[in-house]
Amino acid sequence: MKVLSGLVLSVGLFTVSFGHDVLIVEAGGEVPLASPEEVGMHPTRLAVIDEVVNEGLRQGKMPGCVVLVGHQGHVVYHKAFGHRQLVPEKQPMELDTLFDMASLTKPIATATSVMTLVERGQVDVDAPVAKYIPEFGANGKDEITVLQLLTHNGGLIPDNELEDYANGPKEAFQKIYALGTHVDPGTEFVYTDVGFIVLAELVHRITGKNIHEYSQVAIFQPLGMTETGYLPAESLRARAAITQERDGQPMRGEVHDPRAWAMGGISGHAGLFSTAGDLAKYAQMMINGGTWGGTRVLKPETVQLMRSPVQVSKGLRTLGWDMRSPYSSNRGDFFSKAAFGHGGFTGTTLWMDPELDLFVIFLSNRVHPDGKGLVNPLAGRIGTIAAGAIDLELPKTSE
Repeated sequence: MKVLSGLVLSVGLFTVSFGHDVLIVEAGGEVPLASPEEVGMHPTRLAVIDEVVNEGLRQGKMPGCVVLVGHQGHVVYHKAFGHRQLVPEKQPMELDTLFDMASLTKPIATATSVMTLVERGQVDVDAPVAKYIPEFGANGKDEITVLQLLTHNGGLIPDNELEDYANGPKEAFQKIYALGTHVDPGTEFVYTDVGFIVLAELVHRITGKNIHEYSQVAIFQPLGMTETGYLPAESLRARAAITQERDGQPMRGEVHDPRAWAMGGISGHAGLFSTAGDLAKYAQMMINGGTWGGTRVLKPETVQLMRSPVQVSKGLRTLGWDMRSPYSSNRGDFFSKAAFGHGGFTGTTLWMDPELDLFVIFLSNRVHPDGKGLVNPLAGRIGTIAAGAIDLELPKTSE
């Protein structure tokens, strides 16, 4: 472990500039592999994933995908299916394909960054956001709390007009601060990108680093997630799954979300890229209570706070994650009540179940080539299969 000062730091395949001290932590390798039998799973039941994915490919639900299942600290299933590009020429999907995480950015980059600041006493989740961003308090938003934004319960509009972002981040934030509320804060669950754009700015106000810079140092590099971040380098973009086209050019390793694109590719609601192997490290860290590979990024009590259920008007959320809500069609039926997860518009999902010691990663580019793919029900079926493959010993009945 070492501290460097005032530098431009090349971390894996991402470059981040800093003006003050940076903590560099040695990372801990990959999540180890194991056969299903070694960790108490039925291989034939787990293999049903192949059947449902191939069915999805035949039905045109997505051009391809990568599926990874982890149980008891080991990766027990990791396969690539189909293609990461169909036009203008076909390219096969690979295990190390890079994906646009879309809204998985919200919990993995933004909410986790906020929780590191909560842990350090720099953010109070029950405090008004305006305590940290005074301008945000305009037009009836002065009592909206950090917790309400993390749970989509702050009364904000789902998305403001795209033209509000046309002149870059500075003017975009001015437009956001000028917004009124969509519904009364604290009364209704309304899934919103705007709230997480604001949470990323909260991180910036407190740390002096944007969400890209801060998440690299606080989360991804300590965990050895060298293929996770915003603005991937050309060498990493070369193996990215294409989403759609922008201005006649394929989006390969550039964010699909138009608001995040207008913000320079760095935003609290979208813009993160990753691979299944890297996400496995994050998922295992969350199941482990904040540590992976000998490095702790969150305390156990912070992780517990982050993944504890919060009642909202339409079900249960956590501080950044989904639990049971109208957005839970990608949740496995056999997950425990402790399971938490999230999805992304481009066709990405991650669900973790600390009670079952299980995580399920499904990454696709379902929007390629025409934006018509549909994968949430498929991802939910994969989660059901994975949980159903765990060999749970049934209680014996007395005669």
